[in-house]
Amino acid sequence: MSDAPLFALGLVLAWLAGIRVYLTVFGIGLAGALGWLHLPPALEAAQSPWVIGVAGALALVEFFADKIPGVDSAWDLVHTLLRVPVGAFLAAAALSPDGHLGAGALAMGAGVALASHGLKSGTRALLNISPEPVTNWGASLGEDTATVGLLALLVAHPVAALVVVLAISLLVALAIGWLWRRVRGVVRRAVGTPRPVA
Repeated sequence: MSDAPLFALGLVLAWLAGIRVYLTVFGIGLAGALGWLHLPPALEAAQSPWVIGVAGALALVEFFADKIPGVDSAWDLVHTLLRVPVGAFLAAAALSPDGHLGAGALAMGAGVALASHGLKSGTRALLNISPEPVTNWGASLGEDTATVGLLALLVAHPVAALVVVLAISLLVALAIGWLWRRVRGVVRRAVGTPRPVA
């Protein structure tokens, strides 16, 4: 792989780790093990049958835990401690030609994973205000589908996957801003707080 696809691979893996860490590790490991993608030396550990098996089992647990309102937020909070370092490792491993992880690549991967995790958690926290679980289930299934779809696109066209990730990030950030303004407006009307004069 040339530098641009490797850079895209690293960024997209870090971004996906912030959303679905176990599914990401499972997917990239499976792609490497089946020969769909030639993994850089530092990422080859992901294609171990043990790593694939454990990541797959934990991805299944996460699939169900993420569908329960309240449990999903607790799961996200606990997994902040895991998603960011795994995202950092995946990015640095993808960008390492010799198996050594660079500090800059680790920092970049951590930042990308933290940003995507923040977008996911912010969206889910706002959706948890909703009294019905349909929006939660829809958001969770959307995250599952997006992760699988982006992993497939990443294997075939890494740079295109990076473009899609950037577009999704922008759209989600705009949606969070819109939802936040709506929630704030509803709360303001409920408590009778006057709007500030511009």
